This record gives sequence, structure tokens and C-alpha cells, in this order.
Amino acid sequence: QVQLVESGGGLVQAGGSLRLSCAASGRTFNPYRMGWFRQAPGKERDFVAAMDWSGPDTYYGTAYANSVKGRFAISRDNAKNMLYLQMNSLKPEDTAVYYCAAKSQRVGQFDVWGQGTQVTVSS
Repeated sequence: QVQLVESGGGLVQAGGSLRLSCAASGRTFNPYRMGWFRQAPGKERDFVAAMDWSGPDTYYGTAYANSVKGRFAISRDNAKNMLYLQMNSLKPEDTAVYYCAAKSQRVGQFDVWGQGTQVTVSS
């Protein structure tokens, strides 16, 4: 069974940076795609960034929400089964619980989720 564990959240001032990590474990871990989502209080969970898990280029299939383009960067380390989200120029509106997710198949939804890590950006 695949498990995802996020870390790296915390409190940061506006304009600051944080790097989130997602550690994946499980014998059968070989997802089609990995991503980051976030949920702010009282709001629905939103897409942040995603990338294919395999491919010749670490930027292959990368996608970002418009709200984070140019500020956030998703990356992976296949050898370590790690997914990262580098967050720069953070804004108070980035405050949310951030979730790591895996999409097992090419077709369908993200079907494996971590427990989330809190990111709070103060103004």
C-alpha cells in the first residue's frame, strides 16, 4: 500500500520561502503522476502543481495553477521516491494545508493522498 507523508510546512512572513517535501513509500509505488494541492479554511481543495513521475525530463508534464506560476516549482527525486514543492515569494493568500497526491493511472483522479502540512504566511 502506497503512503505519502508531507513535511516542511510552517510559519513564514510574506515574501519568504518554504520547501515542502513528500516522501512516498510502498512496494508498488510507481504512479503515473504526482501533485500538490492545498485547502484554505472554509474553501475547497485546489490544485497547485503536478508533474509526471517518469519521463526523460524532470520538467515533463509539469503544470501549475495560475496563482502560483513563477513563484512555485515542483520537482522530484525518483531514486528517493520524493516529491518537492519550492515556494518562493509567499503571500498571505498561500496560507493553507498543502497535500501531496499520487495518480496511479493515466486516466482518472489522484487517488492517494498524504495527511497534509500546514503553511501559514503572515503579512
